[in-house]
Amino acid sequence: MIVAGEASGDIYGAHLVMAIKELDPRIEFFGLGGPEMERAGVRIIHQLSSLSVVGMTEIIPKSRYIFRALRELKRSLYVTPTDLLILIDYPGFNLHLAKKAHSLGIPVLYYIPPQVWAWREGRVKKIAKRVDRVAVILPFEKKFYRKHGLKAEYVGHPLLDISLPERDKEEIKKSLGINHNKTPILGLLPGSRDEEIKSLLPVMVGAAEIISQDYPDLCCILPLASTVKEDVVVPYIRNAKIDIKIERLDTKAILKIADLALIASGTATLEAAIMETPMVIAYKVSFLSYMLGRFLIKVSHIGLVNLVAGKAIVPELIQGKATALRLAEEASAILKNETLKIDMKKGLKLVHEQLGRGGAAKKAARIAGEMMGLY
Repeated sequence: MIVAGEASGDIYGAHLVMAIKELDPRIEFFGLGGPEMERAGVRIIHQLSSLSVVGMTEIIPKSRYIFRALRELKRSLYVTPTDLLILIDYPGFNLHLAKKAHSLGIPVLYYIPPQVWAWREGRVKKIAKRVDRVAVILPFEKKFYRKHGLKAEYVGHPLLDISLPERDKEEIKKSLGINHNKTPILGLLPGSRDEEIKSLLPVMVGAAEIISQDYPDLCCILPLASTVKEDVVVPYIRNAKIDIKIERLDTKAILKIADLALIASGTATLEAAIMETPMVIAYKVSFLSYMLGRFLIKVSHIGLVNLVAGKAIVPELIQGKATALRLAEEASAILKNETLKIDMKKGLKLVHEQLGRGGAAKKAARIAGEMMGLY
């Protein structure tokens, strides 16, 4: 069984499934995921699109679907002969499933374990009790998990397994019908969850409208994850004062041509780092989730790109500061200052180097193979 509860996890899960099948094509997969995992051959019991949330209180409206999915997956573990449970992030859900697997004697591999080093460190004790091995993707995580008694291996970041766009910038622009004189190009990446889109996309659109006052030829592109339906974003851009192109093109292709991106805190910030695209990070959840997070979060930065760098190399606008005006101010400061832009690109290049050289899926697949007794 393999379980991923978010769009990025769906992609990473698909790559892992394919890498495991290279070891033994007879292995069958079932679980929770999205279209990418389904295309890779996973029999999907529950689609992740109805379950992914951001924040603590935001889980409440979806709790009925989440508990139903958890109940069904637990039952599947009980009735289906299972050699290994692979978990991908999504800790609130996956740790409950790990407990059930552990009680049934099913080995558990956590690929991309929770960022408990950032908040709710107490959960590492649960992980140690319920998980047999962890495959970590950030360089400093191996030491943290091993310190708490877990068998942890650093496999590198799975983003590096995803091929970079082969086409040059002009070819990508041409495929999107973008006039080469249309500049600057602004990427809008409000996240892949409905709650993120609802809270951040209107702010990003507002920021783009303000930026367009200085740049009348501004070109805005909104790349959609495979798990996001177009009708989720349309209401927020329908009445925009500027034209915003919605594209299903690979996010990295959009980031390759973008002069700047407004990005929700999360994996996309690392994608931008890999493409060395200057960015402004935004993070916004419900007031209650934010207040709870202030007491629980132990790190100085919220953006993964800044966490990996160990310092603030790109601006972060959190909660009340994540307004259209502030986003526009930060974005304009970068667009108008070539020195600032160059320095940011240098910092992003260093982050890219710290993420490793790729091969995360193959390394994690080897761990899975060992746990299933393939060699």
